[in-house]
Amino acid sequence: MTKFLDVPGGRLAYSDGGDGPLIIGVPGMGDLRSTYRFLAPKLIAAGYRFVSLDVRGHGESSVSWDDYSVGAIAGDITELIRSLDAGPAHIIGNSMAAGAAVIAAAREPRAISSLILVDPFVRDMMPPWLAAAVFGPLLAGPWGAGLWRATFKKAFPSQLPDDFAAEEARRDANLSEPGRFAAFRRMAMASKIESELRIADVSAPVLVLMGTRDPDFPDPAKEARHVADLLHGTAVMIDGAGHYPQTEMPDAVAAHLIPFLRSADAALKELHHAS
Repeated sequence: MTKFLDVPGGRLAYSDGGDGPLIIGVPGMGDLRSTYRFLAPKLIAAGYRFVSLDVRGHGESSVSWDDYSVGAIAGDITELIRSLDAGPAHIIGNSMAAGAAVIAAAREPRAISSLILVDPFVRDMMPPWLAAAVFGPLLAGPWGAGLWRATFKKAFPSQLPDDFAAEEARRDANLSEPGRFAAFRRMAMASKIESELRIADVSAPVLVLMGTRDPDFPDPAKEARHVADLLHGTAVMIDGAGHYPQTEMPDAVAAHLIPFLRSADAALKELHHAS
C-alpha cells in the first residue's frame, strides 16, 4: 500500500514494510521507489523495517514543487524520518539521491544511523552551466523521454530483471503524466554542489556500493574510492553491475549491505551504552 506524507510544498509517497531498525530507500531521478523491489524483501527478512520513497515529482509523489535540488530531497528524507518516529535511520541513496543522503546526514546527524551510497553522484561532474547547456536541450524536446528510456536500459549491462519490460512501461506511464517529465528535467539540471560542500560534516558510517560497469562514470572504481575516502567510508565494487545494482544484482548488494548494517547498529548500541 502507498502511504503519504504532506510536507511544505507538496505530498510524498512511500511504501512501508517490516519491523526493526529503520531503513529509508531513496531512488535516483527518473526512477521509482520500486527500484528496491528485490532488495526490500531481503532486508525485511534480515530484521529491518524498509521504507521506500518516491522523490518529489516522481512516482506517486506530487509534482508542483518549487525546488528539485538535492538539498530539497534531503529535507524530504529527514521529514519522513521524523514523521515515522522510528529513527535513527539507515539511508540508501542511489545516484543523485546519494547526494541528498549526504546532506541529510550532515544536517541532522542524530537522525541517521548510516549511509549506503549506491553508484553515487555527490558532486558536480561538470559545471552547472554546462549541465544546463547539455541536458536542457537534450531533454526539452519530444525526444527526451525516448532518450531517457535508452539511457536507463544501458545502465543494466550484465542482465535485465525479468520484469524489466513491465517496470519500463510503469516508468514511461509515470513520466508521461502532466508535469512529471518537466520535474525530471529540472532535477537533471540541478547542481550537486551542496552535497559536495557538506561531505566534511558527515559523521555516520558510510558504505559506497558501485557497479564495475556503471556507464555514468569513466572509472567507476576510482570514483567509488574517491567518495569513500572523502567520507571515511568503505568502497565495494559489484562485479558486472551497472548504475542500478540494487535491481540488477540484489543478492550481491545484500551480501555486502546486511553485514554493514549489522556493524553500524552494533556501533550505535555501544555508543548509547557508553553515554
